[in-house]
Amino acid sequence: MFAVAAAAAMAVGATCVKGASATVPSTMIVFFRALFGLMLMLPWLIRGGRKAWATQRFEGHVWRSAFGIVSMYGYFHAISHLPLAEAVLLTYTMPLFAPFIGWLWLGERPPNSALPAALIGLAGIALIVKPGAAGLTSSAALIGMLSGVSAGAAMIGIRRISDTEPASRIVFYFLLMSTLVTATPLHWTWQTPTAPAWLWLLGVGAFATGGQLLLTRAYGSAPAAFVGPFTYTSVIFAGTFGWALWGEAPDLWSLAGIALVIGSCLLTLLPSRSKRAAVDSPVEI
Repeated sequence: MFAVAAAAAMAVGATCVKGASATVPSTMIVFFRALFGLMLMLPWLIRGGRKAWATQRFEGHVWRSAFGIVSMYGYFHAISHLPLAEAVLLTYTMPLFAPFIGWLWLGERPPNSALPAALIGLAGIALIVKPGAAGLTSSAALIGMLSGVSAGAAMIGIRRISDTEPASRIVFYFLLMSTLVTATPLHWTWQTPTAPAWLWLLGVGAFATGGQLLLTRAYGSAPAAFVGPFTYTSVIFAGTFGWALWGEAPDLWSLAGIALVIGSCLLTLLPSRSKRAAVDSPVEI
């Protein structure tokens, strides 16, 4: 229940991103997403005092945050230019790439299912991206896929530091660094949001952070391999919102691609039931 509620909240957050993108540049949406999330964490920071944020793994937080910021930029760009369900799904491909990134970065041998799952997933991505297509949509889909790669690297970055760093501290440093880094482009891209745009931006921060808290509760209540598959209901919620608000309906090729990608990601999640630990508890992308 917590995982499905989190998926619904994150889909609403993605819907708010798409609503805001009609009048607000992606660079501003990323900044306000981080800023509002950081503001929501202030009570935790004040209550915990110095002990809450003190760390000896600052470099690890920098690496994790760098990959997370790149992923967030790509994700929001994809949402702005693609049907909502496809954009959400492309970022949710992180389980396909994380085993290989972990192999290169941490020396962790991927499970036997990783390679066939990745090949099936890439075939599904190809059906969504449609490499022969020209124009903005195809490039946005590729950027969305790269967002999934970066998200996978961010997850491995979390694994490197999670032996000493609790999830709340990892989220805090990610939001802090994201706010500082994403503030820089505002000098060139700032556009004063309209009143409706402010509501969309507030929704991005509130629902994305709420979804994160719900998902953290879900991962604290059951093994990651059990919880993981339920997160893909976010694609169903996003597709429903995209159809209701913007009349988005994926074609048959995209539907087939979505089925392949979800199936391949589940293939990477299910065999690792005994190996997944608290490091897989979700943090901000």
